[in-house]
Amino acid sequence: MRTNKGIGPWLFDGYNYLLLSVLVIVTLYPIYYMAIISVSDGLLVSRGDVKFFPAGFNWEAYKTVLEDPAIIRSYGNTFVYTLLGTCINVGLTALCAYPLSRNKLYGKSVFTFLIILTMFFHGGIIPNYLVVNNLGLLDSMWAILLPPAINVWYMIMMRTFFSGIPNELHESAFIDGANDVHIFLRIVLPLSMPVLATMTMFYAVWHWNSFFPAMIYLNDPKLFPVQIIMRKIVVAGQMGNQSMAASGSDMTVLVSAENIKYAVIIITIFPILAIYPFIQKYFVKGVMVGSLKG
Repeated sequence: MRTNKGIGPWLFDGYNYLLLSVLVIVTLYPIYYMAIISVSDGLLVSRGDVKFFPAGFNWEAYKTVLEDPAIIRSYGNTFVYTLLGTCINVGLTALCAYPLSRNKLYGKSVFTFLIILTMFFHGGIIPNYLVVNNLGLLDSMWAILLPPAINVWYMIMMRTFFSGIPNELHESAFIDGANDVHIFLRIVLPLSMPVLATMTMFYAVWHWNSFFPAMIYLNDPKLFPVQIIMRKIVVAGQMGNQSMAASGSDMTVLVSAENIKYAVIIITIFPILAIYPFIQKYFVKGVMVGSLKG
C-alpha cells in the first residue's frame, strides 16, 4: 500500500545528497589535485595549465623521490615509529584503562582525577625536553616513542568501553578460577576489538603524521621520519634533486619542485588511505560505543 508523503521528504533527501556530494568533492579534490600534479609535466604545472586532468603524464617525480636515499630511509623510520609506537600506545592505554574501569579498584577516583589533571596542566616543551635529556633519550627512537605513550582522552574512551562489559562475565570467570590477568587477556580484549581498532587507528595516524617531536629531540638525519623530509620539501623547498629534465627523441619532460612536493605528499599519505577502508567498520563502532556508554 503506497502512502503519499508529499514533496517535503524528497526535498529533504535531495538536500542531504547535495550537501554530502559537495562535502565529498571538497574533501577529495585536494588529494586528487596533488595526484594529478605529481604525474604532470613540470613546465605545464609551473604555467598553471593543470586543473582537472594530468597534462604531459609521466612518473619521473616518483622515480626521483624513490631514488633519494634520505626519503627511503626516513620512510622506513616512519614505519618503525608507527608500528612500535602504536603497539606501545595501545598496550599501555589498555593496561591503564582496565583497572580504572573496575569498581573494586581502591582509590579509583583519586587515580582518575590525577590522570585527567594532566589533560589541563602540563610542564610544556622546555620541561619535557629537560626530562627527555636527563633520561638520556635524546637523539634516539625512544625520545619519539615513550613521551607520548598514553593519550589521556583515548584512555578515557577505552575505559568507558571496558566499563560497558557486563560485570557478570568477570564474576563467572572468577568463579572458574581466573584472575584479573586472564580475564583481561581472554575476555576483555577479545570483546573490545572495536575500541582497540579505533585506538590503533588514532595512534597510528598520529605517529605517521608526527614531525614536531622529531624536530625537538632528534639531531641525527638517519633517524628522521618522512614527515621531517616532507616538511623541508614543502615548506623550505630543500631537496638535492628539485628539478630534473628527462630528454626524449621528440620532447623534454621537466620535473619541477612542485611535482616532487606533491609526489612526496602522495607517497606519505598513501598507507593511511590504503589501510583505513579495512578498519572503518571497527573505527565507527568503537567511537560510537565509547561515546554513548558510561
